[in-house]
Amino acid sequence: MSGSPHVADALKGFGTTIFAEMSALATSTGAINLGQGFPNYDGPAAVLDRAIEEIRGGNNQYPPGPGMPVLRHAIARHQRRFWNLAYDPDSEVLVTAGATEALAGALLGLLNDGDEVVMFEPMYDSYMACVAMARGRAVPVLLRPQTDGRYVFDETELRAAISPRTRAILLNTPHNPTGTVFSRDELECVASLAREHDLVVISDEVYEHLVFDGAVHIPIATLDGMRERTITVSSGGKTFNTTGWKIGWACAPAPLLDAVRTAKQFLPYVNGAPFQPALAAGLDLPDAYYDDLADDLRRKRDLLLAGLQRAGFTTYEPEGTYFITTDIRPLDPHGDGMAFCRQLPHTHGVVAIPNGVFYSAEHAHEGRHLVRFAFCKTIELLNDAVERLCAGAR
Repeated sequence: MSGSPHVADALKGFGTTIFAEMSALATSTGAINLGQGFPNYDGPAAVLDRAIEEIRGGNNQYPPGPGMPVLRHAIARHQRRFWNLAYDPDSEVLVTAGATEALAGALLGLLNDGDEVVMFEPMYDSYMACVAMARGRAVPVLLRPQTDGRYVFDETELRAAISPRTRAILLNTPHNPTGTVFSRDELECVASLAREHDLVVISDEVYEHLVFDGAVHIPIATLDGMRERTITVSSGGKTFNTTGWKIGWACAPAPLLDAVRTAKQFLPYVNGAPFQPALAAGLDLPDAYYDDLADDLRRKRDLLLAGLQRAGFTTYEPEGTYFITTDIRPLDPHGDGMAFCRQLPHTHGVVAIPNGVFYSAEHAHEGRHLVRFAFCKTIELLNDAVERLCAGAR
């Protein structure tokens, strides 16, 4: 929580993100950073080489506000190729500074003071901050872990969360931090409530290609009556191991996208000119690239999952994303995830993220004993981290 007297009331509940604190701990202690979700290896050569060509070729100034046509057209092709969703690249696709700007633009562009946004928790930490900046009110609905590792919501609780002030439902699938991929039945439940109450759905799908073991990502915009009320958000960072490039996008019918664009133009406005054609090249890579990406991450998930179990954690096996959620209580009966993560770099040389930061104050106790580890690292680094975790205190 920020202690500065100058911070606006809407943001007084937010301080420095946990990612900044834990990354600083990794640097100061020399610990292996399995906290923040970024790979420690590069993406495909075709994408990197195209970026270098663009830089050397002079593509280093402001790109067009909506994004470069080459990328907007590639995004539209991608949506049709993988999800059979048709978008006009000129009026229904918007390039943004990462998915976070797309989400912020959607919320700032759609919400009036006091409008409510229903969202599932645990949740990525920017969601509540973006709603607060838009002067809205976040209404969390709890996802609870099951014995098979999936997190599920209670339909009655979701329905009860919707009020006359509800403007939107914010959905994230595949879901960070739990790794759950929402099923068709779960998405149909969300969709039916959106249609019944005339709500917009903002769907964060940045992990759309990172699914394992037969799990299937289903964009909610593909369900009956949902394309016209859905803003689909994604990015190239997770799919092409280029998280530092911060190139994202939003796809939606023109009237909805206009709301996003109106807010977005007063945020960073534009970014990443040489990276936009590079990600266009990535989006057109053959299916084998996407298959290999998911298969490689599945192997890394399995390696870290087995290592965490060997170290004594209770684990929740993810169906997708970069992350494994663990219960620390077999190792620490107090179950204080924040204290555990602050000590882990010193005692074991590994950084993780306490899941408590992904919950609202109302449900913080639900995540107090949970800790998230990222497996988007090289096999060598993951093996090193497992050895450290299994070796006990240093």
